[in-house]
Amino acid sequence: MGWIIALIVGGIAGWLASMVMGRNASMGIVLNIVVGCIGSVIGNWLSGPLFGIRGSVQEFSLTGLIIAFVGAVVLLGIFNLVQRNRVH
Repeated sequence: MGWIIALIVGGIAGWLASMVMGRNASMGIVLNIVVGCIGSVIGNWLSGPLFGIRGSVQEFSLTGLIIAFVGAVVLLGIFNLVQRNRVH
């Protein structure tokens, strides 16, 4: 059951991050889920040592959603920088 919740929460976090970063039109549901789940890993990696906060997308919690969202925004920001440098 944890994986189903992780897919749902990851999808929500990825979708919200794609809207904030202006990439919503170019991303589908599968990519939103992938970005949200990878964002959760990045968010936990960043928030653990810095703030001592951990959150999991495998259990529905506001903390886990926020951490996944922040990590997804960081991931999309890095992707935007790499893509911008590749185009020029």
